[in-house]
Amino acid sequence: MRLKDHLKEQMKNPEFAKEYKELGPEFELVRQIIQAREERQLTQKQLAELTGIPQGHISRIENGNYNPSLAYLKRIANGLGKELHIQFK
Repeated sequence: MRLKDHLKEQMKNPEFAKEYKELGPEFELVRQIIQAREERQLTQKQLAELTGIPQGHISRIENGNYNPSLAYLKRIANGLGKELHIQFK
């Protein structure tokens, strides 16, 4: 089963859907970091070298196991050639 299909199935569970929605910003941030890194064809190690952030921290951020500080997010954005924008909607 593909991840997308599995997620669709899990979203039928109201408790899961509620928790997933609450974690939405974290998931979106992780998705954007991974997508930008892959678009630049960078490995985690290469991104670590560009940012000065240990590769292990990059991995934990991408796995959702580390809550990066704003300073880390700025360094990651810079290393990816991006600007960091934060919004309240």
